[in-house]
Amino acid sequence: MPPESRPADAGVIHDIGYRGYAGPRLGRAYATRSLFTQSLRAAYGLGRSGKSKVLPMLVLGVLTVPAVIMVAIALFTNAAELPLDYPRYLSSFGLIVSIFLASQAPVLLSRDLRYHTVPLYFSRPITRGDYVRAKFAAMFCAQFLLMAAPLVVLYVGALLGRLDFAHNTEHFLIGLVAAVLYALVPTSVALVIAAATPRRGFGVAGIMGYLAVSSVVVAILTRIGTGVELTVPDSAQWAALLSPNDLVESLVNQLFDVGGAVGRMHAPGALGAAVFLAVAAGMAAGAYGLLLRRYRSV
Repeated sequence: MPPESRPADAGVIHDIGYRGYAGPRLGRAYATRSLFTQSLRAAYGLGRSGKSKVLPMLVLGVLTVPAVIMVAIALFTNAAELPLDYPRYLSSFGLIVSIFLASQAPVLLSRDLRYHTVPLYFSRPITRGDYVRAKFAAMFCAQFLLMAAPLVVLYVGALLGRLDFAHNTEHFLIGLVAAVLYALVPTSVALVIAAATPRRGFGVAGIMGYLAVSSVVVAILTRIGTGVELTVPDSAQWAALLSPNDLVESLVNQLFDVGGAVGRMHAPGALGAAVFLAVAAGMAAGAYGLLLRRYRSV
């Protein structure tokens, strides 16, 4: 039928042929990096709804603002050093960091299980191991960046205030080592708990419950043998192995000889430092292995 006499509602099929994809194939490495980037952004609510950004940014502010205030006090009073040392700053705000970990670890894992998006990831070139590595690395980096931000504020403020350069540089690096350990050991345990349930609320409660209860148990056990001088005996220091946060604090205090003289948590001697370090490594490696095993059945 000629076009001029064809009805207006008549359908037309255009044979445009089939074209195969001839562009670049970026492969597993690119897909894994993309999953890592997306997960890291999701931990801070980036690319998500506005209310998803509230808690991460609030926690970041709660951690950073006191550092700004401490720097201002040190500069205003012409103090010789900062009011709080870098590693002790992290241990003092451990509860705030734990809140961020408990709230955001289920965002990375539990939501994928609940909405059945994990099989979609595995339908692409990435493997289950790639998925676990990307999620683990994303949560580790999110935790590390959260703790590194106030340390950088303290360090830059100390340099601007012309405080002792060598002392602050040394303790800033110690603080970064502590941040790595805090981001590794508690995070590994939290990810295992988050991967065990598709319900985000259960994951949050499970992670926060474990971190809080274990810290309370350690505090009770270490205070049982405390004398009048509030010094914790070495025999009671082994209780820190029950809590990831206390384990890291005790290990850092012992390795770098930091922390207050009264009531300081520390690994008991060289043997204790070796045992604490081995337990921390075993906890992270064991958690990674459990995650791999968990996603074999998904």
